[in-house]
Amino acid sequence: MSPSAPVGIPSACGPISTAVIAHLTRTDPPPLPTEVAAGDERDHALALWVLFELSYRGFDGVDEDLEWDPALIALRGLLEDELESDLRRDWADWSGPRDLTGLIEHDAERDGTSAFVRRDATRDDVLEILKQKSIYHLKEADPHSFVLPRLEPAPKAALAELQYDELGDGDPERVHMHLFAQAMEAAGLNPRYGAYIDEASSSTLTLSNAMSMLCLRRRLRFAAMGHLAAFEGTSSLPSADMVRGLRRLGFDERVARYYDEHVEADAVHEHLARRDICDRMTQGDPELEHEVAFGAWVCLELEARNAASLLPVRAAA
Repeated sequence: MSPSAPVGIPSACGPISTAVIAHLTRTDPPPLPTEVAAGDERDHALALWVLFELSYRGFDGVDEDLEWDPALIALRGLLEDELESDLRRDWADWSGPRDLTGLIEHDAERDGTSAFVRRDATRDDVLEILKQKSIYHLKEADPHSFVLPRLEPAPKAALAELQYDELGDGDPERVHMHLFAQAMEAAGLNPRYGAYIDEASSSTLTLSNAMSMLCLRRRLRFAAMGHLAAFEGTSSLPSADMVRGLRRLGFDERVARYYDEHVEADAVHEHLARRDICDRMTQGDPELEHEVAFGAWVCLELEARNAASLLPVRAAA
């Protein structure tokens, strides 16, 4: 089954996700909320993920025109505003580096899931990590593609070059999301996008939601490209760690192949994202550079939170 096929509707986990899913399936839907109060983190994150997915693959049996349903769009806006406000508040409190280069260098000191996989993880640990990672990696490069129409020619050309590589340089067998689907299948997991959405943690959902929010809102395009630069700038060495860990545990070589592809590719992508996209977009404007840094921080901070949720107690001890 293609990983690009529509997603099965997930199971609700609270009042907001229940209302959204009932609205999509037309099963005696309660009124959609017109305001969002503090509540269950996963409920809010799942509801927003579902609303975003209407702009990606959609859901089995759900009317495609609901992507632009005014009530759903209004609720999505409320949940996006909540997410952005939370992130901006945490960014304001951040005491570490506040520039793109400093953030990437600071992140190199963090010990995430890849180092754990290289040194200590069991096969079961890796399978759980792959399930959580599948929520994004089976649509890898899709969110940032939404930004292309919003850029001037020079950064647009650089982003198109980067995305062309992410999409296999014209070879469908080398498209990164396809390589990850093959890795999932080789590991004995379901390769269909969204197969593990009911197992996705709130931090995994938030990681995906933040990327979609930055890339789907034109106002946030500078932050979206900062996110991309941080993502690419911190991927090469962790990918090498993943390869070593996967081979240590005897996984099928197709699992390692996905990460092997990123060891060299993402080193090139970092250069494109930082110099040819972000620098050309900001042209030295401090306010715009701060917005790029915010997007980079969102990427790195949410990745770190997600890693913390994935590492077993023994790894943190």
